[in-house]
Amino acid sequence: MKIKLLLFLMLMALPMTAANRILSPRFKTLTSIVNGDWLNRPVMQLNSNDVLTIGFDELSHNYHRLCYRIEHCEYDWTTSESLFDSDWLEGFNNNPIEDYQNSINTTMPYTHYQFNIPNDRCRLKMSGNYRITIIDEDEGDEEVMQVEFYVIEPRMDIGLNVSSNTDIDHNDSHQQVDMALRYNSLRITNLDEELKTVVMQNWRDDTARRDLRPTSISMQGLEWTHQRPLIFDAGNEYHKFEVLDVSHPTMGIDRIDWNGHQYEVYPFMATTRRNYLTDVDADGAFCIRNSDRSESAYTCEYVWVNFTLKTSYQGDIYIGGHWATDKDRETYKMQYDGAKGIYYTRLLLKQGYYSYHYMTPNGGIPDSEGSFYQTENRYQALVYYKGPMDRTWQLVAYRAVEFR
Repeated sequence: MKIKLLLFLMLMALPMTAANRILSPRFKTLTSIVNGDWLNRPVMQLNSNDVLTIGFDELSHNYHRLCYRIEHCEYDWTTSESLFDSDWLEGFNNNPIEDYQNSINTTMPYTHYQFNIPNDRCRLKMSGNYRITIIDEDEGDEEVMQVEFYVIEPRMDIGLNVSSNTDIDHNDSHQQVDMALRYNSLRITNLDEELKTVVMQNWRDDTARRDLRPTSISMQGLEWTHQRPLIFDAGNEYHKFEVLDVSHPTMGIDRIDWNGHQYEVYPFMATTRRNYLTDVDADGAFCIRNSDRSESAYTCEYVWVNFTLKTSYQGDIYIGGHWATDKDRETYKMQYDGAKGIYYTRLLLKQGYYSYHYMTPNGGIPDSEGSFYQTENRYQALVYYKGPMDRTWQLVAYRAVEFR
């Protein structure tokens, strides 16, 4: 009984949606982008022309022999143990990363590495969840990064609708999702064992809703309407800043200083937001770029970004965003200065555009951020299917909508 409980707790601790993770402090700025769409998580369609580009930096000009290994995963991101590589992979696994470039004219030296999936060495031939592990062969085969992404084979159709008229309040602080699923040619005989569903707001794992019982079941499909578990805090627009040129402040930046060794960037202090203000943001996404808009991957500077938040909230606060990929979550925890009544932290980031939010340890919203029904959020739905004779879960439907 204790062993079963331990396994359950371990499973519950695992992230259930795709994530990027940097496992070594020698590496920074891990990106995974499909077809140049940096606003979205990496989602590819099977047997299409979609290309996933993975890039990252090693903080030196020393060449490292790096390779990547791909694995197919189940709906809960555990490795698919019942499959052979040949079931889902055409070509070879454990391939070298041969595209690299030393940084040029930067105060901090780094080497940018990059590769694509698919490529002339490997191609995926099955839908589902995938994980890429990047290995440093020069450091005793150390696993230094992981990238997770989705490959979809559209076999079912999803409809999503988001409204601020919820079963909790009307045009106040929440948004409610309704969902409809059509089976098309697939036949479901055991709903609990053959289908898994995930609904997310802004690709956030900590607030995802999974495997909710539908309100309506028919031979054609399922519907989820007026379900309280599909009510989300509306939150507020993400904070944002952009460092395009280290010689002067740009969007969201108060000032940029030179400390004799590196640049110190100071975004404007965040304060309590008592009202909703319309703003266009990227819901946690980021984009590496500079004012030249060319060769950004290896010409952008690394700068120290000094975040400050003034709030009456008492408790731990973290900074969140798609770019917050360090394995140690404490990297993004803010310190509290009681004398000034502010939270603060300092992070090493590469030049570019960043959107981010402040959150409590359980992923909640500090009082200072506010929650307003007008907030523009992105919602995503994923559906996994495993037939009675199948050996793995495949990703058969995906839909994303924006609430505006």
